[in-house]
Amino acid sequence: MFPSDNSSDNSGSSSVDLEVSIPRSIRFWLMLLFNIPSIICSFCVIIHIILDRAQRYALHNHAILLILLMALPIQLMDINFYLVLYHYGSIQPLKPIVCLFWWFADYGCYNGCIILMAWLAIERHILIFHDRWFLNRKGRFLFHYLPSIGIVAYILVYYIISIFFVPCENNYDYTLPVCGAAPCYQSDGVLGMWDFIVNTSTPTILESTVSIGLVLRVQWQKRRLRQSNQWRKQRRMIIQLFLISGLNMCLNLPLFILLFAHFCGLPPEYGVQPQLYFFFLGYFVFFLFPFASLCQFPNLRKKITRKIVSILPGQQHRVATVAPTTRAVPMNKSA
Repeated sequence: MFPSDNSSDNSGSSSVDLEVSIPRSIRFWLMLLFNIPSIICSFCVIIHIILDRAQRYALHNHAILLILLMALPIQLMDINFYLVLYHYGSIQPLKPIVCLFWWFADYGCYNGCIILMAWLAIERHILIFHDRWFLNRKGRFLFHYLPSIGIVAYILVYYIISIFFVPCENNYDYTLPVCGAAPCYQSDGVLGMWDFIVNTSTPTILESTVSIGLVLRVQWQKRRLRQSNQWRKQRRMIIQLFLISGLNMCLNLPLFILLFAHFCGLPPEYGVQPQLYFFFLGYFVFFLFPFASLCQFPNLRKKITRKIVSILPGQQHRVATVAPTTRAVPMNKSA
């Protein structure tokens, strides 16, 4: 049974500024119903890329794989902490280590995915217009493997140190989302500024700029060179980037603009509820990202569709009752 939806309101005025006005029961079911198919789709794409040799060695799949892996703690840990909070009214168990892991998933992995999405847009641009850079082993290492490994290592090292090892005092409220506060490292002048500028603002601006520039450049090149066959080969990568970046920009770019306005001097009380709504809707980027990734894998998409159709009510009975028709072949008579 759900706690009272206004239970957080009774704990003080600060809770009003930490939760959207959507009742907790509705948020529970929205997250649950979107998260389950998203997790299933994520594992299907991850397993497909890893087990299929051609997909595993395709360079354009590696950034997608990294984002899906980075998003798993959000789907398996971050969202589940929300569900537990919405159902029981508090975090279970009531221990600081739970809040620290929640912060790591909510801040570290979330921002990590934003950074990787920016790299995805940049790498798509390189793969389409500068594919010769990857023809030899040295080029693939310098322009593909080294940036990918460096980005993932940076994300893990930065957020593990900032959240778990920075010597500052955290405050925990086990009855509010994300334990009611941000990690204390964000109050530090250097770490907080670095996190906002480097890990949040720069990737958001880069992804938006590169994605829009890629679409415009592709259209301009198609008209100038009139080589439609060449662009048809890159069509799936362009559509996939358009879906992913469009979804991310629609939900995260307005949030960034609002945060930047507060950073520039807008009073904190302005835009509180829109900011909370954008935070909440930002999770739908990760709910829908695995499905947007499927456009790169038509065979997997068809396989998943057949599986879904086969388990629908009435389909098994229909298949069982429709028997194959056979024709009797007359035997040859000997002369």
